[in-house]
Amino acid sequence: MSTDFQSRVAPWMQACFGPDISADPVERNHRFLEEALELVQANGCTPDEAHRIVDYVFSRPAGDLKQEVGGVMVTLAALCLAAGTDMQADGDAELAAIWTMVDRIRAKQAAKPRFRTMTDRPPDGDA
Repeated sequence: MSTDFQSRVAPWMQACFGPDISADPVERNHRFLEEALELVQANGCTPDEAHRIVDYVFSRPAGDLKQEVGGVMVTLAALCLAAGTDMQADGDAELAAIWTMVDRIRAKQAAKPRFRTMTDRPPDGDA
């Protein structure tokens, strides 16, 4: 497709969650981490391994956001190669599927646990 994937996700985010949840960096962090953990769980990672990796990562200083985004993209591509799956095709299929489930995803989002700390911005009614 001629439009990049990120640009194609943006209208779905707005249609499904609106501007507040779509732009909330804390919410996006939590949802990304949840999906990343579900990916590695599906690929055989154990809870013990995940906890050890979390402890390792958070024992070091935070990295540069842009460099870390690049690192995520490279390591996702490498993981997909090792797992024998096509990340672009899988992403396209998921985006097409979730456009048909907006109401169900909104309901699921509303029921998700909140992991904000007392110092985080208080959640919106839908966040």
